[in-house]
Amino acid sequence: MPLYLDTHHKIPGLTAEAVAGAHARDMEVGPKYGVRYLRYWYDETTGKVFCLVEGPTPEACVEVHREAHGLLADELQEVKEGA
Repeated sequence: MPLYLDTHHKIPGLTAEAVAGAHARDMEVGPKYGVRYLRYWYDETTGKVFCLVEGPTPEACVEVHREAHGLLADELQEVKEGA
């Protein structure tokens, strides 16, 4: 299954609690689309968030964010795991 890294350049008012809640919603909604949100990284100071996601298509990954909380990524790039 392809892996993607999505980037949110600035989410206004980002907090650790808010990003954890959004990730939890992604994990709840994801199976409906065959998608698994695996990990996320964030910076409260800049509002930047990165999500690592496994999904059948980029469109499926976007739909999970849309349904779960509406915070769509600014970029979505397929990535390959390395050592």
